[in-house]
Amino acid sequence: MITAIREVRRAKGLTLEEVAARCEPPTTAQTIGRLEMGTRTVSVGWLNRIAAALGADAADLVKLPERPEIPVAATLDSAGAQAPRRPAAVVPPHAEPGMVAIAVAAGIGDYRTGDEIWCRTLAPEGFAGALNRDVLVPRPAGRFLFGRLIGREGDRLHLLPLGAGARQQVVADPPWIAEAVRLVRPL
Repeated sequence: MITAIREVRRAKGLTLEEVAARCEPPTTAQTIGRLEMGTRTVSVGWLNRIAAALGADAADLVKLPERPEIPVAATLDSAGAQAPRRPAAVVPPHAEPGMVAIAVAAGIGDYRTGDEIWCRTLAPEGFAGALNRDVLVPRPAGRFLFGRLIGREGDRLHLLPLGAGARQQVVADPPWIAEAVRLVRPL
């Protein structure tokens, strides 16, 4: 199995030691290095442990022939565009189970016409993890509310809708919410 563990680790700016310490249970930097290089077999268990340590999906750590990679031609920072220091590639995003999308029909807040907002659905026990993030909240009769989750009191969520002058909304006991996790924007 060919993995992209090293590429993902470097993209996240982590050292072998940091990834090893984040593994549950912790392991050694040498073991992570061997798994990256392919000198040690990567089992599904190891793949899941390393993915959790990297905050990534296990599927992102496996190079599959049908999954195209896009070469990184340049890096961009405040000094401008430069050639990358070492060869790198990015993998186009893929949908995860339980995702929903929002198609932006007219610009509002930070979002522009034509944007796609990919959201991960969360059950009530996961709502606290979406604090200070944009979320989609279902309302009765097929309506929705989209805005920044600014607070939670018991089963009541406090949202600040997008746009200037918007007033805070309170939603009681929604069955789920969807946290914005990826913005796809055409140029």
